[in-house]
Amino acid sequence: MDYESVTDYYVKEDGIWKIQHHHSSVMPEEIAMGKAIAESEVRGLFKLWNDALATLDSKKVASRYAKKGVLLPTVSDKPRTDFASITDYFDKFCLLKPQGKILDSYVTIGNNWCSDVGIYEFTMGATGKKVKGRYTFVYVYEDGEWKISHHHSSVLPEGIVTAEPITEKEVCGLFDLWNNALATLDPMKVASRYSKAGVLLPTVSDTPRTDFPGIVDYFEKFLKTKPQGKIESGNIMIGTNWAQDAGIYEFTMGASGAKVKGRYTFVYVYEDGEWKISQHHSSVMPEASKPKDITEAEVKNLFQLWNSALATLDSDAVAKRYAKKAVLLPTVSDIARTDYDSIKHYFDDFLKKKPQGQILESHVNIGSNICLDVGIYEFTMGLSGDKVKGRYSFVYTWEDGQWKILHHHSSVMPEAFLGPAPKPGAVKEKEAAFA
Repeated sequence: MDYESVTDYYVKEDGIWKIQHHHSSVMPEEIAMGKAIAESEVRGLFKLWNDALATLDSKKVASRYAKKGVLLPTVSDKPRTDFASITDYFDKFCLLKPQGKILDSYVTIGNNWCSDVGIYEFTMGATGKKVKGRYTFVYVYEDGEWKISHHHSSVLPEGIVTAEPITEKEVCGLFDLWNNALATLDPMKVASRYSKAGVLLPTVSDTPRTDFPGIVDYFEKFLKTKPQGKIESGNIMIGTNWAQDAGIYEFTMGASGAKVKGRYTFVYVYEDGEWKISQHHSSVMPEASKPKDITEAEVKNLFQLWNSALATLDSDAVAKRYAKKAVLLPTVSDIARTDYDSIKHYFDDFLKKKPQGQILESHVNIGSNICLDVGIYEFTMGLSGDKVKGRYSFVYTWEDGQWKILHHHSSVMPEAFLGPAPKPGAVKEKEAAFA
């Protein structure tokens, strides 16, 4: 029961007692006591608001706020201080179909007010995305029910993306970290330079590498050429927790001495406390798509590209050194190899011997978009240590922006089968005997 204090003063006027002064007020004890609410009931007020969200009716959500309620929302810089502006905010927010739950709550109860502050998490029904945030709800008892007087919602501060500073010089140094990893010849160390979602579009593979095992697989082969790179020219861009370095680099292949230029793009991201490669795109120089002159020294160096491919022990890498219509007449097979699959098949077996070759004698001819290198080469078989000499003919053609092997004829030294040629004098004596 509610009690009131009443004060009445009467005066006699025109023969009738009339009220001159009437003062009515609630008992001061009642004011001091306020509207009682339990801690569990305070937490239950969040459910009323969350249920309003579930209706996807922005007006029903806004009606949960007091007449002078203030909303400082998560994803708007504008304070909402009346029913219309609060409704406007939830017009947009309700499109995400949000539903929240409290993860951590701290309740305070005062005189006709209470507060609930902590951490909540929303699941966005429209996308499935989960978002955590900090909240403050201050409730007041208004028009017979508890309403939100103040609602402040913010993203978790540790989730706010802040820029990790980096200079152009430091971006250049990120290539050195990658190149130093190459020098270890350990594919795992090279692959660890790439981010968790890193993508590698490599120079000598048609397969995009989009995960750690795929990147490791590529470098297991490439590192057999013992590559070391240097940047010849680069252009750098820096953003918020990302940087890009694009330009021209050149590799020296330690296994063969060959030098190869290419174009590169490195996109770096800041991940787990360090800069990692998010995207790496490497390709041959575009001018390679145009016919160009070639020197005798460059023709001889084409053998080193083939020999470096042998060093990878990857038959696919070797077969790709041959032109589309290439013919291989191999040393130890009677079958002419006239397409990619048959050439690859031959090297599947030959590479088991771990061969590495060197040219002992070379004769070069250069024509229009074609060149020829013939002579004597010797192979050391890494598996057994055996050395084998042979005769070779390489005919190269300009195809798809690079010099490819159009014809490769390899044969054993004939004297190994026929014995040395007879001396000229002995031939004449033999002829005289039959005269």
